[in-house]
Amino acid sequence: MNRLIPDVFRNRAIRVSMIAIFTFGFAGATTTPYRSVVGILELGLSNEVYSALIFAAAAVNVVVSILFGNFADRLGEYRTMMLVAATFGIVGYGAVYFFPTEGIFVLSALLLLPVYGSLNSLLFANVRAAARGMAPGEVATVNSGVRAMISLSWVLVPGLTGVLLSSSPSMLPAYLFACLSCLLCVGLIGLLLPRQSGTDGAATHHISYLAALGQVMSPRIISRVMAVALISSTLHVNDAIFPLVVTGAAHGTVADIGVLVGIVALLEVVFIIVWSRMLRIVSQLAALSLGALIYALYLAFLAFADQPWHVYALTIISGIGAASLISIPITYLQDLIAERPGLGSALISVNIFLSAGLSALLFAAGTAVTSYSGTAVVGAFSGLAGTAWLLFLDRRRR
Repeated sequence: MNRLIPDVFRNRAIRVSMIAIFTFGFAGATTTPYRSVVGILELGLSNEVYSALIFAAAAVNVVVSILFGNFADRLGEYRTMMLVAATFGIVGYGAVYFFPTEGIFVLSALLLLPVYGSLNSLLFANVRAAARGMAPGEVATVNSGVRAMISLSWVLVPGLTGVLLSSSPSMLPAYLFACLSCLLCVGLIGLLLPRQSGTDGAATHHISYLAALGQVMSPRIISRVMAVALISSTLHVNDAIFPLVVTGAAHGTVADIGVLVGIVALLEVVFIIVWSRMLRIVSQLAALSLGALIYALYLAFLAFADQPWHVYALTIISGIGAASLISIPITYLQDLIAERPGLGSALISVNIFLSAGLSALLFAAGTAVTSYSGTAVVGAFSGLAGTAWLLFLDRRRR
């Protein structure tokens, strides 16, 4: 049995971080699918205000992630900032549940929860610091294992939340579930995560916040982040069009959507492990490029789906490609600023923000000139363009 568990996961800091990131994923999985229901249908926000709010919240999350990551690097330990971020989650989710008004929802979504969202990059920074000295293949295995915990939380949690609240007049209790998950996360970090001295992991050179932002925006860094964002945007494009294709061109039902999402999430967990093993024999660039090509192929096939079984058959290709695109970029982005785990991990949030923005543009452009199925092809070309750009940048550097 011990042979099934890589030695790298016997590190206590890594194990606790994996459980903590599962609770982080749990909070998102129990609220994100129902966030628009609460904000628009129950609390009365307009579609325009809600859209602007979500975009602004993503921008705040990027800024906070960079600031918190840089500050944690200066401290030389990540536990303190993780506790701060997780506490914002308790307050943010709890405020919406206990004081459900438009103003509180806006305050929580715009300020409190984006700060909590920085916990994602801080946890990966802590794992990266704990993996210092490990071989590159082992670091990739650790990151893949940690990322798999988020996918694992999405396998059943959204469906279970929907079932539990199916007879409830409100979806607000989902925010209570998330609040409790954040409370558990604080307990894990505060009680079980090993304390750090604040010196061993400190960055070699302290830099100001503006200098940290400047480092992120340097041509060498931002060009590669943009290329990865183009690749990652295919995931967001799929998120937007997948339910519409299933219930439209593929003639499926809403129930099919839930089942298909669960199947793909489960396959992601399995294939994240497979990709982590592949990284022992191939480079990150090669694995990411192959994963992007597979996912582009999936989107191209999705464009021709006109029966429910077509979409079910595509779940295997989707799971293989998605597992690559959600796990491998983490290590690649961290390596861009390898000497500063906090700032390097903040690039994960930058990538999420940019890829979401690019996907919105692709969705708008695609649906303006073609159908939802045609937009899948637009997304596929985005992934191929990002792959070509990344290959050009990294091969030119070598």
